[in-house]
Amino acid sequence: MISLIEESSYFRGLLSGSFSESRLDSVSIHWNVESFVSVLRFIFGYNVEISSDNFIPLNEAALFFGVDTLLFKCRVWLDEVTSFRAPHQLCLDDSIRIWKYGLEHGKMEVEYVAANNLILQLCASYLARNFMWALSLNSFNDVPDELLCSSIQHPDLTVDSEKHLCIAILVWLTANTEKLECWSSNFECHKIRTGLLPLWFAAGKRRCRFFQKFADKATETILSLARHPCASLREISRDGDLSQLRIRLTKYTQKLDVSGCPQITLGVFLLSVLPSWSADSMLRNIINKSPINHASTHMGDFQISQALGQILTFEAVQELDISNCPSFSLDSAMDCFHKSFPSLRTLRAAYFLNFKTKWLCELVQRFPLLTNIDLTLDVNPVIPGQVSITSSSSVLTLKKSTTSSDLYNCHSAPSSSDVSRSLISSITKLTLEGRTDIRDSDLLVISEVCPSLSYVNMQGCISVTDRGISEMILKCKMLQSVLACDTSFGNNSILALCSGISSEAQQSQKQCQLTAYNLRTLHIGGCHRVNGKVLSELMSGASHLRSLCLREIPLVDDALYKFSGASLEMLDVSDTKVSCAALSHVIRRNPNLKSLKTRGCRHLLQEEIESRERELRGPSYTSEELYSRLGESCKLEEIELGWGFSFFSLAALKPATRTLKTFVVGLGGSLGCDCLKLLPTICPLLETLILYFQVISDSALTNITQDLLHLQVLALCYCFGEISSLSFNFSMPNLRKLKLQRVAPWMNNAELATLAENCVNLVELSLIGCTLLDSGEGLFSVKNSE
Repeated sequence: MISLIEESSYFRGLLSGSFSESRLDSVSIHWNVESFVSVLRFIFGYNVEISSDNFIPLNEAALFFGVDTLLFKCRVWLDEVTSFRAPHQLCLDDSIRIWKYGLEHGKMEVEYVAANNLILQLCASYLARNFMWALSLNSFNDVPDELLCSSIQHPDLTVDSEKHLCIAILVWLTANTEKLECWSSNFECHKIRTGLLPLWFAAGKRRCRFFQKFADKATETILSLARHPCASLREISRDGDLSQLRIRLTKYTQKLDVSGCPQITLGVFLLSVLPSWSADSMLRNIINKSPINHASTHMGDFQISQALGQILTFEAVQELDISNCPSFSLDSAMDCFHKSFPSLRTLRAAYFLNFKTKWLCELVQRFPLLTNIDLTLDVNPVIPGQVSITSSSSVLTLKKSTTSSDLYNCHSAPSSSDVSRSLISSITKLTLEGRTDIRDSDLLVISEVCPSLSYVNMQGCISVTDRGISEMILKCKMLQSVLACDTSFGNNSILALCSGISSEAQQSQKQCQLTAYNLRTLHIGGCHRVNGKVLSELMSGASHLRSLCLREIPLVDDALYKFSGASLEMLDVSDTKVSCAALSHVIRRNPNLKSLKTRGCRHLLQEEIESRERELRGPSYTSEELYSRLGESCKLEEIELGWGFSFFSLAALKPATRTLKTFVVGLGGSLGCDCLKLLPTICPLLETLILYFQVISDSALTNITQDLLHLQVLALCYCFGEISSLSFNFSMPNLRKLKLQRVAPWMNNAELATLAENCVNLVELSLIGCTLLDSGEGLFSVKNSE
């Protein structure tokens, strides 16, 4: 009795006050039994565990019975599970439920307004800090409008980019249109900093009913900033509001994405990393000193040094994406990045022209935690078959006495204090795809500076030689993934991967040190200088491969027979002379195969092989037996097929296609209209469908686009049959990419306008052979929401 009176204001008033119950031998309590028992246990000193399941009934009981210590414990629990130190411990559904509880009781229980306001604040802060996580969940659409508004307005709102905030608002509005009939269509859209959106994204949203006028304003601002950065900044500065150009950065930000923003300059970026009290005045001063007709993409060293002393540090930022920002100077921004993001681990700077090795050396020096760099360029313009490189640099080797500091001195001329520092980095992943300006000397510097590389992607780097690649492989002993498609990768590079293999007896002892043995990914498609015998030697030692691309490589059969691995998940032997027997040999040993590409393989039609080879390698296989084996043993996600593939092949493959997401049928394959109609039943999860030289019809195409609910990419190339505008005369909101090549000669401007209206989320459209299209009004209607 004493404990009840001391710990509970309810029982204190009931049992020791003037109430008649105080004189009774017993009192009746009408409350949830489980919650009341938990309160009693807590009062009498027993431990009570709080969870998302019992927080609301316990908090409610603590409020009713006036048990302040239990109420305090509930608040402490909520504070802990919503803190940054414990990310995602409270699921979104539970946080919504708790927020609704706090809102309802805050209105009813006047004396506990402060306690319930704290619940509302903690839930709003939790959603704000974990906004990107919440956006990825289906239950995001169930977030109450007041909670969403509170989190968007919260100073701790953490999003990767302004684009993601815009997407979040539009996703929520689309899902809650019925609830907002009486609301303004501008619901929280004015909170988006439109000047920081990617141009392609803002322009694509001009047809969105929730975002039309904001998209128009954003597009105009972005184009003005991109064309005349100094003049536009001066105009914005004169109006007195630079906050719309301040990139969202909080102490919780882990990833910053400004990719695709041609308007982003170092001046704009400085707005975000300078304290608000000094940013406006300092930026105005810098802007005013810049010539109005000078479309500066960077700032002078003196101007940067003015700001460096005040730049804020964001320790949590681990990933920065500045890809496709042509007005952003990586050279000028290095000091700023170094000061603001000391914990940077991933830098994505794709589509930056004029690669300089000194960038890499400086990045290594300034960011000791950096492990992943992406410097991709578009690989499509590269035509490897027309290029022959025998030497790309006079500097192919270094003297043994060369040090890292000497190396850096030769390429970037740093200060004396920088030279003395070690340049050996922790970079493990480097992407140089499509960089035709990379030379052998660059690879040599990279291998010296980044000896810990485990992944290198140099696909389409046509200016490097086999000798340069092999030198790099020999120096980077920890390589596990080599992607070198469409380069001069050849026998020297393979021998470098095989270095150490001498005999079977010695091989088992040295395997742990061999690059080949440790290989997980090898992509050398289009490397025509690879010799089949040398490749076979490599395959005999690369038993842990998970992804293998041998596209267009001759004599691939011998290599596949030598391959003894059982962990393969992706195999690309497109446009090779691979046989059914060799392919079956690999499939039989690799049941985890998820991706198979055999388009352009004419020899899969061959049902028999020479008797001598049959004795050595086992029985022959027909293509149907191959597909049956594939269907029985694998669960495919991607497949590209061609010669010999038919309706019967698909039937044999059927058990493996329930999980199929990408399906490509090329020249030599023949599905037929009836088979295409069955695709939604056979492959219900398809996201990408690409057909070359197939017979199609309106009815088959209608089945595909209407019944394949997950379809995002559709390509019809040089197909036969009769299709008309009827095939596209209905809504296809999920379609993102559409390619029609020589299949729609009937399409005119009006039909293109109808297509645009039905495919509202299209981001890529390719039309070839549509001779009736012109530059009339119908063509300009293709302004989709993405």
